[in-house]
Amino acid sequence: MKSHIYIKSILKWLNHYFIFFLLVAFVITCCTALFVSMLADSLGVILTEENIEAAAKITFLNVALLSLIFTIVDSIRRKITVERPVKTITEAAERIIQGDFSVRIKPQSKFGTDETFNRIIDCFNKMAEELGGVETLRTDFIANVSHEMKTPLAVMQNYGTLIQDPKLSHDKLMEYAKGITDGSRRMADMMTNILKLNRLENQQIFPKITEFDLGEQLCECLLAYENVWEQGDIEIITDIDDNVRIKADNELLSHVWNNLFSNAFKFTPSGGTVTVSLKATEHHAVVTVSDTGCGMSPEVGAHIFEKFYQGDTSRSVQGNGLGLALVKRVVDIMQGEISVESTVGRGSAFTVKIRRG
Repeated sequence: MKSHIYIKSILKWLNHYFIFFLLVAFVITCCTALFVSMLADSLGVILTEENIEAAAKITFLNVALLSLIFTIVDSIRRKITVERPVKTITEAAERIIQGDFSVRIKPQSKFGTDETFNRIIDCFNKMAEELGGVETLRTDFIANVSHEMKTPLAVMQNYGTLIQDPKLSHDKLMEYAKGITDGSRRMADMMTNILKLNRLENQQIFPKITEFDLGEQLCECLLAYENVWEQGDIEIITDIDDNVRIKADNELLSHVWNNLFSNAFKFTPSGGTVTVSLKATEHHAVVTVSDTGCGMSPEVGAHIFEKFYQGDTSRSVQGNGLGLALVKRVVDIMQGEISVESTVGRGSAFTVKIRRG
C-alpha cells in the first residue's frame, strides 16, 4: 500500500515537471529565436550550424534546470498552501465519521494560504457543531423516552402480577385492571405524541390552509372539557371577540388549544378559574389561556417548551412533557408566536399570536 502511494507521488511529481518543461521550453525557445534573429539582422552576423547546435544544447540545459527549479518551488508551495490544509480537513472529517463531533479546525494563516480554505474550515466547524448538537439531542431523546416508558411498564407489570392472585377480590381486580389500562393508555399517548412531533419536526406534515372562525374553534375545543371543569369545580371565563377569521390549518391549531386547555385544567385546583380570551388586531389573532393554578418559576418557564420537560414533578404522572413541545412546533409552522407569563402560586397565562391573513 505504501509503495503504491509512493509510486503515485513520483508519477504526480514527474507529471508536474513535464508540464513545466513544456511551458518553459516553449517560452524560452520563442524568446531566444526572436532575440537571435533580431540580433543577427542588426549586426549582420551569419549563424552557422555549429553555433546553432551549441546554443540549442545550452538552451535545453537551461530549460531542464529552470523546469526543475519551478517544479520544486511549486511542490513546496502546494505542500504548504494546499496539501497541509487539505490533510487537516481530511483528518478532522475522518474523526467526524468515527463519531467524534468535538473536533474543530483552527483557521489557517492568511499568509501563504488560500482564503478559500478558511471559508471551508468555518463551514466545517459549524457543521461539526450542529452534528454534535443533533447527537446530544438524539441521546437525550432516547434516554427520556426510555425513562418515560419505564414507569408505566413497571406499574403495569406490578398490577399484572397482583391480578394473578386467585384470591383477589372483584374490587381489587377492577382497580388493578384500571391501573394497567391507564398505564397502557399513557404509553399509547406518548407514542402518538412522539410520532406527531417527529413528523412536525421533519416537515412531513404540511399545513392545509383554510379560512375559519377562530372563536368557534376555541369554543368547540373548550366544550370538550366540560366534564373536566364541572368535576373539578373550576370556573370558566371567556372573552372571545366575534367573527375573528384566520387562514391557517384547522386541525393543527386544534392540537394547540387542546394542549393548552388540558394543562390549564390539570394544574388548576378545585374552585380555581380558567380564562380564555381572543382579541383581534389588524394583522393577528391573539389567544390567551390563563389559569389560577400552581404557576411556575422563571427557571421552569425558560424550558417549558422543551421535549419531555416537566416542571412540576408531582404532576408528572399525568403527562409526558411532549404537549407543549407540540404546541411550540405547530405555532412555529403557522409562523406565529407563543409566550408564557407565570407566577408561582398564582397561575400561568399562555399567549398565542396567529397571523390572520
